[in-house]
Amino acid sequence: MAMRTTFVVQTFEVHRKKLRPGVRDVAPTESGALKRAEAIAGRQPGAAALKIVADNETGELESVTLLGQFGEVPEDFAESLQGG
Repeated sequence: MAMRTTFVVQTFEVHRKKLRPGVRDVAPTESGALKRAEAIAGRQPGAAALKIVADNETGELESVTLLGQFGEVPEDFAESLQGG
């Protein structure tokens, strides 16, 4: 079972006065994801940097870690990551 680590930047946008997930982008490194999320939050309502560890063969998630969040992010975003 080979595990793969992916760093993702999740953006957030305002739609009908509510925050919702926007574009998701892959970053090459943890620091790259954090820097990109912080920069995006300067142009959009908010962004979060995530570390995702999954089985390379089955795609089954092992863990999702919130590395950082910048700007406006839904209050329950971190909790939703724990739920799956």
